[in-house]
Amino acid sequence: MTSTERRPIDPEFVSSYTRVNLVADPIYGYVEITKTPKSDVGVERRAGLTAEQDLLDNRWLQRARRIHQLQSAWWVFPAAEHSRFQHAVGAMHLAGEWARHLYPSLRLAAEAPSEAVVEETLRLGGLLHDIGHGPFGHFFDEQYLAQFGITHETISQRLILGELAPLIDGLEASPHGPFPPGERVDPAWVAYVISKVEVPGFVAPRWLELLKPVLCGGFAADNMDYVPRDAYACGVSIGPVDVRRIIHYTFVSPEGLALHQHGAEAMLLFLSSRMYLYNNLYHHRTVRRIDLHMREIFRDTIAELIGGQNPLDDLEAYVGLNDWHLLNEVDRWLRAEPDGSPRQRLAVEWARITGRQDLKWKLAYEAAFEYRRRAPGVFVLTAAELRSRLEGQLLGGQSLEFEVDVASLDARPEDPAGDRYSALLYDPLDGSLRPDAAAQLLARLPLRNSLVRVFALRDQDVPALRRAAQAVIGDAPEPAMPTNT
Repeated sequence: MTSTERRPIDPEFVSSYTRVNLVADPIYGYVEITKTPKSDVGVERRAGLTAEQDLLDNRWLQRARRIHQLQSAWWVFPAAEHSRFQHAVGAMHLAGEWARHLYPSLRLAAEAPSEAVVEETLRLGGLLHDIGHGPFGHFFDEQYLAQFGITHETISQRLILGELAPLIDGLEASPHGPFPPGERVDPAWVAYVISKVEVPGFVAPRWLELLKPVLCGGFAADNMDYVPRDAYACGVSIGPVDVRRIIHYTFVSPEGLALHQHGAEAMLLFLSSRMYLYNNLYHHRTVRRIDLHMREIFRDTIAELIGGQNPLDDLEAYVGLNDWHLLNEVDRWLRAEPDGSPRQRLAVEWARITGRQDLKWKLAYEAAFEYRRRAPGVFVLTAAELRSRLEGQLLGGQSLEFEVDVASLDARPEDPAGDRYSALLYDPLDGSLRPDAAAQLLARLPLRNSLVRVFALRDQDVPALRRAAQAVIGDAPEPAMPTNT
């Protein structure tokens, strides 16, 4: 055979290169994405064939590029410009890697489809779990969607079972292999696995129930992607996040997802790093100042943009609603709407936030609390109760304008044994799975971590509010548990 003679290569072997793209990622190095080749020599394609690239190119995923991962912290941390899209791709990768690791033990615990189908089901869960988010992420849930009794997960499930279902039905492979003949990913599986809220009328197969903690548990793929990703993007140093060790030491038992004792310290370090991010990034004092200011104008702004309706009633209007659209519109209102009009008044307040020149609320008091147990009869301090006490404490009946903000994180389940999505702990000394051991392990973390802050409207009111807050917090029963609810 001469050096210029062409040598035939097996088409199926070559297709492994043409059917998977490598996408660079700062956390994982590379993420694999399946794509549909324009043509594979000698390989017959079926009608309606799709690949992950078709989902990534869908308008709902591309919309996620225009929603910040950190709802308002990007105004505080200059480098925090990453989007929900980046997190979705990362969560997809991590969920798929975890599924491949768990598959051998899954098959021992329950009947399951092929490894490729199981991997792809969890990959799609990671990719699509946040697809229903609105502008400013969870803030949109709290300040707008709550009035309709739904969350972004409700919208995500609707999209997975609706517009995106044909793309999911058309998939034929994971990055690591084709589906066996007759197997496919059911969109209802994906809708089920992304949320603790059940899909109406759907009964999950046992294998899927066993894997749900991968996307809904306390150290789920979602969490284990955003913690290192957000820290990296913001330049915030955190403790070790040994995701590979956590995954390596998990397995599926007939009773549920289990964590080997050898992975317990890595899991605790991860949960501690997550708690650190909440205290120093997500609940940063200036982030909370911005959120307080936005809270006063957010619902009215969304009502102007989409008529105040439930997004589920008009997904076509909702698909165009994102951070970019909202900020461009309020900027236009500032220039184009008549002085004193409702839109112009809203725009003036948005300009104070976006310009960072005149943030409304001034920090007067701040205290951090950790609570490790919830005893019977413990008094729970709500933001409303703290406000009432402060008003009673202010000397001479002073009437000051102020806000009380309580930012809390439930760092661990109060009852891990009763949480169907928490992991069991495997003790290698006696080969037992012990929910109580998991509870003892997690007891090293606080039950709740809270940051209590009092903000004044005027600088001159700060000293009086600080004195009143110190007196009120000092008189609180122990162990009081601040909460915003």
